[in-house]
Amino acid sequence: MIVDDHAVVRSGLRFLIDAEHDLATVGQAGSLAEALAQADAVSPDVILLDVAMPERSGIAGIPDLQQAFPAAHILILSMEDNPGYVREALAAGASGYVLKEAVDTEVVRAIREVARGGHYLQPELGVRVVDSVAPARRAGKGGPLSEREREVLRLIALGHTNPEIAAELYISVRTAETHRANIMAKLSMSSRAEIVRYAIAEGLLET
Repeated sequence: MIVDDHAVVRSGLRFLIDAEHDLATVGQAGSLAEALAQADAVSPDVILLDVAMPERSGIAGIPDLQQAFPAAHILILSMEDNPGYVREALAAGASGYVLKEAVDTEVVRAIREVARGGHYLQPELGVRVVDSVAPARRAGKGGPLSEREREVLRLIALGHTNPEIAAELYISVRTAETHRANIMAKLSMSSRAEIVRYAIAEGLLET
C-alpha cells in the first residue's frame, strides 16, 4: 500500500511495484486519514509511507497505521535524509527507511526485505545515523543501559540466543538471561523486533 500525498509519486511507485512478478499494489492513499479509511478493504504486507504528509507527519501516524493494519510492515520512503527523522521513524515502529532518490532496484529490495519481516536501512542513511550518534556514545551518553547491557542488546539484535551470548561474553547463561530481562524492562520492550529497531537507531549494528 502506498501512502503519499503526491499523485505522481504514487503513480510511479505503483508502476514500479506492479512490474515485479512477486509484488502488487493493493491500495494507495494521499493522506493518513485516507489510508486508515481503507482498513476494512485491504490487508497490505508492506505500507510505503512518506514522512511529509498533510495534517501530520507520516512518522506520527505509524502507531495508527499499525493498529489499523496489524499485519503490515512500515517502510518509510521519503526525501527527508535527516538522521533524526530516521531514528524517530525506527523508534516509532518503522521496519525500514529509504530515500526517494534511491534507484528503483533498491526500493524493490527494501520492500522485499521488509515484507519478509526484516529491516532495511539505505546504506548511506545508515552511515549518517551512525555518525550522528557516535559523539554521544563517545561521551558516555549511552542512555539507560550499561555498557555490558548494550553489548548484550547488540547480540540479541543480531539473533543470538542466551547460551550464545553467554559464550561470546564469557558469562553464565543465567547472567545473560538477567541482562536480557533488565534490558527489556529498562527500555519497556517486549519483542526482538523492538530491540532490533533500537539497536539500529543507536548505531549498535555497524561493523
